[in-house]
Amino acid sequence: MERVAASPVRLTPQVLEKTVCETYGLNKARAREVLKKLLVNGQLEYIYEFGSTYLVRSFNQPVRISAHVVVTPPGRGYPPAPDDVVIQIKPGAAFGGGRHPTTRLSLKAIEFLLKKVRPDWLQRKCSVLDIGTGSGILAIAALCLGVERGLAIDIDPCAISEAAENRALNHLEGRLTVSDFRLDDIHSSFSMVIANLRYPSLKNFYPLITRLTDSDGGVVLSGFRLHERDDLIGLYTARHFEAKWTADELDWAATVLKKK
Repeated sequence: MERVAASPVRLTPQVLEKTVCETYGLNKARAREVLKKLLVNGQLEYIYEFGSTYLVRSFNQPVRISAHVVVTPPGRGYPPAPDDVVIQIKPGAAFGGGRHPTTRLSLKAIEFLLKKVRPDWLQRKCSVLDIGTGSGILAIAALCLGVERGLAIDIDPCAISEAAENRALNHLEGRLTVSDFRLDDIHSSFSMVIANLRYPSLKNFYPLITRLTDSDGGVVLSGFRLHERDDLIGLYTARHFEAKWTADELDWAATVLKKK
């Protein structure tokens, strides 16, 4: 499982079998037995892409993403620890099921912002804007961690539909608005702004994200590569923000910024 999680590329069954044999000194029969057990237990699953079959970490069961956030498909019971939040996300076409490093990094960043940088928000009214919400997982996580209300926007009709469905699964209909608003159409500001987008979009949206973030508010950015990190953070911290946290996984990166 560690080999699968740490691999920068997806692994075919043959490559993973060979890796297990070479790393742990197993013969092929024993390596296949280990992989079969992980598949039967639901820890690994097959996916088929571009004419090839790969073994990847399965999200068809509860998966702990961070110290306090667990993601699970609907209908799977999970006994949470006292400080856990369990988020139900239905498998679908929209981005944001936990499989991609940027989703996991974003969830860890949201948790850090709310637990370490601005825990005082949770004792008063606060709000979140999630730009390019996809499945809605990040906005849902923010609300489950204690943010009072949120707006999740996307231009993809499929994402809007799936985010609304996941909102209902997590009983957040009265607190989370899912919309196809564009950034230019939004004229209020938010305690927290989340944007898990690619590097060019994060740069282009800098003026709008700055305007939409409350004074002393926080921003979570992800979706950029490690080699793009310094340039992007430099843009945001030159005048309006200070960096409070950064992390990376498999050449993807994320940051938490606090408005000055």
